[in-house]
Amino acid sequence: MNLYDYSVPKTDGSELSLAAYRGKVILIVNTATGCGFTPQYKDLESMYEKYHEKGLEIVDIPCNQFMGQTPGTDEEIHEFCTLKYNTKFAQMKKSEVNGEGQLPLYAYLKQQQGFKGFGKGVKAHAMSAMLKKIDSDYKNNPDIKWNFTKFLADREGNVVARFEPTADMKQVEEAVVKLL
Repeated sequence: MNLYDYSVPKTDGSELSLAAYRGKVILIVNTATGCGFTPQYKDLESMYEKYHEKGLEIVDIPCNQFMGQTPGTDEEIHEFCTLKYNTKFAQMKKSEVNGEGQLPLYAYLKQQQGFKGFGKGVKAHAMSAMLKKIDSDYKNNPDIKWNFTKFLADREGNVVARFEPTADMKQVEEAVVKLL
């Protein structure tokens, strides 16, 4: 199986086959509307506007598994994102990214790019400290640790990078640009 064999549920109940994005650079992000990282929507929309015509697609998958930071319906989430951040990229149905109810896509993504750490800096240390309280073994499993974890796939559907929410968005953008 490869990335193009997966699909994700859309808010209207239909499925978005990732094969529809064959030949594109794809950034898949689990998002939240009430998270400290929510302002990353601004950076994501900026990247989308700059690079969509060159082949970038962003797949936004809202997730409420991390301290309930994505309450509300799919419609409320969409309204928040479009009104506050003017997002235009594809927003999917609120879904799970870990555990028994996770989207099959996420099992695949985590297999392709496991957790490699939060990096350095204040946010990275804060995330590490918080996660140690939740899961003392968090460093040794590929699970999604928090909202705004990003997976980057090249034009052939290879999952080439994983960015934790603490990653500098400029670093994410540089990786996207290299693939375009």
